[in-house]
Amino acid sequence: MIFHGTEVRQRALALLRGGARNADVARDLNIPLGTVGYWKHMDRAKRGECPGRNVPVCPRCDGCELDSSAYAYLLGLYLGDGHIVHNRAMRVPSLSISCDNTWPGLIDACVDAMQSVIPGNRATTVQRKGCKEIKISFKHLPCLFPQHGPGRKHERAIVLEGWQQEIVDAHPWQFIRRLVHADGCRITNWTEKVIGGERKRYEYPRYFFTNKSDDIRKLFSDTLTRVGVEWRTTARGTDPYNVSVARKASVA
Repeated sequence: MIFHGTEVRQRALALLRGGARNADVARDLNIPLGTVGYWKHMDRAKRGECPGRNVPVCPRCDGCELDSSAYAYLLGLYLGDGHIVHNRAMRVPSLSISCDNTWPGLIDACVDAMQSVIPGNRATTVQRKGCKEIKISFKHLPCLFPQHGPGRKHERAIVLEGWQQEIVDAHPWQFIRRLVHADGCRITNWTEKVIGGERKRYEYPRYFFTNKSDDIRKLFSDTLTRVGVEWRTTARGTDPYNVSVARKASVA
């Protein structure tokens, strides 16, 4: 094996940067053509000039711009129906969200949010039984979602970092909207009252948000309070899984 010194390599790179062909540099300096090609590739990679798809950069590590409105929506989506997978068979981690087939508009909104937050990658959908799994891969997913960890979300602490809370404070309705889309519902409630001796039925809309995680329910209810929505906790049996919004002004 022949080793070429730094001086030879620098001469080769100077010629290549000047526009010389690989074959000409290899012949003039008596260097294997493959070596010249490798040096050229490494030099272009170091200077960020390699052709092809650019590697997405991380808003947290590299300080690139983050679509904060889309992130607020995607954060609610992750907390509700999402999880991050990274095993030995995967080169990079993958964010996976499951959306019911009944709501194609929510599937489209999920794809849009993923690609707005991670514009360098493409979200894909996989048909599962009764739902679609929307996935996107990105090396820095744990940076964007530091709540990721082993075990189920309701079995571990879920606390927003300062920068995440700032985004939620700036875009509270996007965060609320996605949590409702994931774990909420809007129903028509009814009750009967006797007025003037006559029994009358009254119907009114009502929102419920259901999640086993005390921390996620608190994030939801704290954000409701911040935007002036009145709410209360209702139990499912002995467990306070539900957050209810029933007052007319708050439902509106």
